[in-house]
Amino acid sequence: MHILVLGAGVVGVTTAWYLRQEGYDVTVVDRQCNAGTETSYANGGQISVSHAEPWANPSTPLKVLRWLARPDAPLLFRPRMDPAQWRWGISFLRECTSARAARNMRQIVRLGIYSRERLQALRKDIEIEYDHLEKGILHLYTNPGEFESALEPARIMRELGCDRQVIDADRAVELEPALSPVRQRIAGATYTAEDESGDARRFTQALAIKAQEAGVEFLYGTEILGFENTRDRVLGVTVIREGRHQTLRADSYVLSLGSFSAILARKLGLFLNIYPAKGYSITVPVKNEDAAFNVSLIDDEYKLVFSRLGDRIRVAGTAELSGYSRELNLTRCRAIVRRTAELMPEAGHWEQSEFWAGLRPATPSNVPYIGKSHFGNLYLNTGHGTLGWTHSCGSAAALADIVAGRKPDVDFTFTGLQPAR
Repeated sequence: MHILVLGAGVVGVTTAWYLRQEGYDVTVVDRQCNAGTETSYANGGQISVSHAEPWANPSTPLKVLRWLARPDAPLLFRPRMDPAQWRWGISFLRECTSARAARNMRQIVRLGIYSRERLQALRKDIEIEYDHLEKGILHLYTNPGEFESALEPARIMRELGCDRQVIDADRAVELEPALSPVRQRIAGATYTAEDESGDARRFTQALAIKAQEAGVEFLYGTEILGFENTRDRVLGVTVIREGRHQTLRADSYVLSLGSFSAILARKLGLFLNIYPAKGYSITVPVKNEDAAFNVSLIDDEYKLVFSRLGDRIRVAGTAELSGYSRELNLTRCRAIVRRTAELMPEAGHWEQSEFWAGLRPATPSNVPYIGKSHFGNLYLNTGHGTLGWTHSCGSAAALADIVAGRKPDVDFTFTGLQPAR
């Protein structure tokens, strides 16, 4: 069977890899000139099962209201004359109840644990380098109220098998001495030893090479326009490749186009409640090895994640719901630099920060679409939001099971979509 995977980000490439391991003929299509050059390019770099509390939780609506007037707010909603944005926003508010947030967290944690295990198994099977570290993730809190709010989610995660331990400031500094200059400001912390970090772009491009060696074909520089289809089957994908309009045909298709999945799915009459959440990152060279961290960090108050990638520091975060523009908002970029330099002034050459913005495919619940659509030969693996890197291997392995007619080995509610009304 020939399968066409639409999208060469970290989710699309891992999907292609696991499908090829099942023995399928696989072709990957992407408009860019290489794998991992959009949302996977400069993300936060963390395999963070512990970062599983959904954005939609009871405390969020009030925070968003307070942040409306702040251009550097961690979560910024910029209202537009866009029905998709308002529909997404209303659905988001519905997910902010305690019961729904707990349900969604269970889904996210289970998929995260499974995915981390699959990544570790993949790393043992093949030689692949991507600046990965296995030193855990430390959530730090400089606001006592934010720390208090983290205790219950941490407890739920422990019950689900994610060992997110609550620790004090002294233990946090013991784990990561680079935090010693701000020891007095730390109200508390949590630590998950099993979590990891690594460069998602390097991983994606290295795995794409391995996949090519295994027989996967990559069609880069190919713009996807739409579909040829009947009521219940996809017959082909219309594209522009090397200046020519073409139709690519396969037996089955996988939609893994991140934020653009929703636009393309609509052409088939499928409604995916995915909206782009523009995230920002800075990448800087290490300045002082003693002052630079090695344990990955998460600053929950400012919604920032910190990863050490070899001789570079990556800090990423914030979310801007403002459409599909990837234009840099320098106010938000500088806010990341300011907060990071405040916590670790000597760690990096902050004046050399390389700014980046990417569109993260967010669902209101933070739970992705993985599974079969109502089209008999169209599968979905998209909508992973900020956790595409974390969930990529598990999502891909599970989808390969579904395509092969097996039940995935993870307790997760897989998608079955109905036509849009």
